[in-house]
Amino acid sequence: MSPTSDDRSAPPAGGSGATHRRDHSADAAVAAMSTMTGSVPVDDDGTPAGFRVDRTLPIRVELARQLRRRRTQICLGFMVLLPFILVVAFAVGDDGPSRGAVNLVDLATSGAINFAMVCLFFSASFLLIVVISLFFGDTIASEASWSSLRYLLAMPVPRVRLLRQKVIVAGLLSIVSLVLLPVTGLLIGAIVYGWNPVETPVGVSFTAGEGLVRIGLIVAYVAVQLSWVAGLALLLSVSTDAPLGAVGGAVLISILSQILNQIDALADLRNWLPTRYSFAWTGALVDPIRWDDMIRGGFLSLVYCAIFVALAVVRFRRKDVTS
Repeated sequence: MSPTSDDRSAPPAGGSGATHRRDHSADAAVAAMSTMTGSVPVDDDGTPAGFRVDRTLPIRVELARQLRRRRTQICLGFMVLLPFILVVAFAVGDDGPSRGAVNLVDLATSGAINFAMVCLFFSASFLLIVVISLFFGDTIASEASWSSLRYLLAMPVPRVRLLRQKVIVAGLLSIVSLVLLPVTGLLIGAIVYGWNPVETPVGVSFTAGEGLVRIGLIVAYVAVQLSWVAGLALLLSVSTDAPLGAVGGAVLISILSQILNQIDALADLRNWLPTRYSFAWTGALVDPIRWDDMIRGGFLSLVYCAIFVALAVVRFRRKDVTS
């Protein structure tokens, strides 16, 4: 076959094995195929005529794909199921003798808002970490494990756009999960325990309206504080072809950080741990609100998240995609 006018030629006979091992860009592959077959015209830059990057892999398409997956349905379903489990646990459990100091769990049955806060308290240190790790750690690694990642890039979907669309959808699902838990807790708590003023362990009480504002602040802080988990899971996802490895790695590192946070000998070094301010949201339960630890915790998590996401982008752009 003779070379084309723009100096593109067909691969030499017998050299297909070496050609397939090269890391060609998706645009160049599509342009070469179009030129050889003559079925699709190409523009001057080598892309198919009419091709628009901003139309590849729309958010609605990726979101629909993820919502149809069993793991997404199970995660969202468990966010709804957890408040029911806690209601049953509080109903059949024995309060036992008084232990002196009152904690947040002791006030769970005093009203709907207290119950919703306890739902967040039980889930923030592990369950939500698992859910966020699952959504973000499964982004790229799952496509690689299904051997569909290279076909997505050959559609062609640019790598950075593919990563961005995946992250947006994972973020949306994580936020929905985080909001769904306290909303369900409020509804179930209102039915079972009533819509009462908020009681706190320090003896401060809030009206129902003030309580809703405080729980909204708590949800916002938890979302920001767990952003480091999302960034870490994303970095692991682009670094491995095993989704469970990315998800499990993020969860294990989180557990390790929580263990190190309990070692007093580390002193001020613990202030740099991403889980150091995991429960700083309890500052929203006092009047006035204690913003200091929440600001520190939010800023530290966002810094970690930015570093992990930047590393993930660099890693994915340079990755030799073979699956």
